[in-house]
Amino acid sequence: MSKALVIVFVKNIKLGKVKTRLAKTIGNQGASEVYNELVQVTEKATENLSVDKRIYFSDAVVETIWKNDYKTVQHGVDLGERMKNAFKKGFEDGYEHIVLIGSDLPDITANHINQGLEALKQNQMTFGPAEDGGYYLIGLSKMHHFVFDNKPWSETNLLEETLSELKENGVTFTTLDILNDIDTYEDLIASKFYQSNIELQEKIKQLYD
Repeated sequence: MSKALVIVFVKNIKLGKVKTRLAKTIGNQGASEVYNELVQVTEKATENLSVDKRIYFSDAVVETIWKNDYKTVQHGVDLGERMKNAFKKGFEDGYEHIVLIGSDLPDITANHINQGLEALKQNQMTFGPAEDGGYYLIGLSKMHHFVFDNKPWSETNLLEETLSELKENGVTFTTLDILNDIDTYEDLIASKFYQSNIELQEKIKQLYD
């Protein structure tokens, strides 16, 4: 077993349950098509990592993706508790550096993930900031429960508030490159991910027009 672990949080693709803000413009089916493509991007970014992986699904394990990796289901009443439980299990199982990512980022690469793990050799925490004020990656080398408690999930001040609390508690941290996730139709059409995916464009055009 390696001392490093990468946790991937994946939403089960159900109509009306993924990319809900995007769905307001292109519909539930279109949003599901986009999310499915983003999951594939995430799987590709993690497939050749030289560390252990654990894939946490929102509702039920899907066997057709991440075929050779450990898969389980998230548990907790909100995102913070679900992440906390996943990190807690990782540390209990002996991992020393743990990074968690979502599965809806078009520009995520193995390099971002490896940079996160590397940063944990000198810091207790690391974050990959998202342009919307949240974060696409969080890493810990030591468990800090308060990081996951009473936070403004999905709000623009999530990362700012989290980092402020870390400073107050003397927790060392670093941040990685800022990346943009896809929450709106404007995010989608501005992304290289979408502009280079002709097949996805055709699907969205058929659904959207």
